Formats: sequence, structure tokens, C-alpha cells
Amino acid sequence: MSDYRTEAPEILRDFLSYHETIKAHSQRTVDEYYLDLRNFFRYMKQIRDPDLADKSLDEISIMDVDLEFVGSIKLSDIYSYMTYLSRDRVRFQNSSHSDYGLNAASRARKIATIRSFYNYLTNKAHLLRENPVKDIDAPKLKKELPRYLTLEQSKDLLSAVDGKNQERDYAILTLFLNCGLRISELVGLNLQDIQDETMRILGKGNKVRILYLNDACQAALNRYLAVRRPITGRDANALFLSSQNERISRSTVHSMVKKRLLEAGLDATQYSSHKLRHTAATLMLQNGVDVRAVQEVLGHDHLNTTEIYTHIDNEALRVAAKANPLSKVEIPKRK
Repeated sequence: MSDYRTEAPEILRDFLSYHETIKAHSQRTVDEYYLDLRNFFRYMKQIRDPDLADKSLDEISIMDVDLEFVGSIKLSDIYSYMTYLSRDRVRFQNSSHSDYGLNAASRARKIATIRSFYNYLTNKAHLLRENPVKDIDAPKLKKELPRYLTLEQSKDLLSAVDGKNQERDYAILTLFLNCGLRISELVGLNLQDIQDETMRILGKGNKVRILYLNDACQAALNRYLAVRRPITGRDANALFLSSQNERISRSTVHSMVKKRLLEAGLDATQYSSHKLRHTAATLMLQNGVDVRAVQEVLGHDHLNTTEIYTHIDNEALRVAAKANPLSKVEIPKRK
């Protein structure tokens, strides 16, 4: 993995360091910012320098990018880059058979990174007077409702867990389905984060929240802890361990969830660990939990992020449809 501390010019290092130390963004988030901006600067250098036209972007160094360079970028340059992302950007970098053109969500994230960079230069560092992206519109996103498991499918998934790592996998799935954890939150759990009926979660932006564990979660954790191997070393306090006696990784959890979905007879291509988070939110709302309480459980900063789940299975809308006086009118028979 590239390290921005040695592979980025000073103006970019300062921005990324600000996000890592002052804004307390995770290393993963900061690394994604770096990769997004590195690609943007490579593209800008290529379209400006004819000598770079035949080079791949990966061959272009950005170490000479400075304030003069970033200050010369105009809104029209940003739109040119967005067109490149939409048409010519390789969708899957490590695949020899990848399609081209990023989807709207991916483009929106990259534009958000560029906007954040220029906001920093103008409003925080006060190095630029004009912000070329202040009025830019993000790509329009399709509003899709989150996919989730039904209550019966959730029960099927849990009841199908068997074999190797049964106790660990069952506990992980139970926490996903009951607490709506993000995968980063789950893999980061330590033994001391579990205290009786509560669990300490380190969420996005290093924000801590405390969740109460219901009977199912407590039982699943107790059963797992009874068989968890004691280990030494840097991961000695990790709650969930891999087969190599290390803190379980995101990729291992993703693979485990897919495997358990298949064993339960569910379509593993349609669901993931994040879909289990959606499931937890949906089931809570369907069973009368207040949306603000669900917001706290999920660790959402904004209520409107949580409210999308209220549209998935809104009983009030179903009642309203049935209340229409025309709802029981029968189709007349053909004469």
C-alpha cells in the first residue's frame, strides 16, 4: 500500500495529515483520499503536458505538484476529469477484463474528495482565494432502497451456522443482525469492549458509542468466549480471531458471511455483511423502535441517513392504500 507521508508532495501531505490528526479520520479513509487525489493530479498533468500523452497514469509522478499547479485548475478542468471518470477510467484496476467508466456513486466520492481538498486550501490553510469546485454539482445518484434479509431469512442464516468456527461465526452474525455494526467496527472490537450487557463501539471518525446487548447477543458472545483461544502478541486483546490467531480481517469476515449465506440457501450475490447492518435497522423499525433510537444504535450522524429504512416496509402506507374507498371495487364481468 502506498504511503502518502513519503509519496505525496508537501501540499497534499499537509491536507492528508490534517484529516488524519485533526479531523481524526481513519487511516483507511485518508489513504482513499490520497489515491483519489493522486489519480486526479496525474490526469491533470497528462492533459497539460504533451510529453505525457502516451504514458499510463500509473507512470506519472505527482511529486512536483505545488500550490501554483493546484491553483491553476479551473472548473472546466474538473468537468473534463469527471468525463474521464465516466467514460475512460478502468472500473476494476486489477482485472484484465474490466469495463470502463465508474458509476455515479464512485464518481461522487472522488468529486467529494477534490471538494474537500480545495475547501481545506481556501478555508483552513488560506492558501487560495478562489475555490474552483465550490459550485460544482455532484453526479446524480439513483435512490435505491437498502437490500435486507427478512426475519425468517435471518433466522435461517443463524440456524445454518455449523462446523468449523461455529461459535465465532454465529456470534459475528448475531452482532451484525442485532446491533447493525459496520464491518470496521466489528473487526476492531477488543475483549475489554464487552462489559456485562454493554458493548463499546469505536465508530467512524473515532466516535465512541455504547450499545446494550440483548439476550441473544450475550448468549452468543459467552458461548464464543468459552472456546476462544488465548493468544499473545499484538492481537492478544482482539475479540474475534482468525484461524492464524490474529485479529480477524475484513476480507475474512466478508468471505465468512458469503459462505454462511450459501449454506443457509440464500443468494450470496445479493447480500453482504453491510446488508446485515441494513437488516438490523429494518427489523428494529418494523418492530416499533423509534427512528432516533435506531440512529443512535447505528452511529449515524444525521437522521436522514437513518430515515431511508423507514421507507422499506412502512405499515402506515399499506393501511392508507387499503383505506381508499375504491380499494375493494371489483372488476366488472365481461358482458
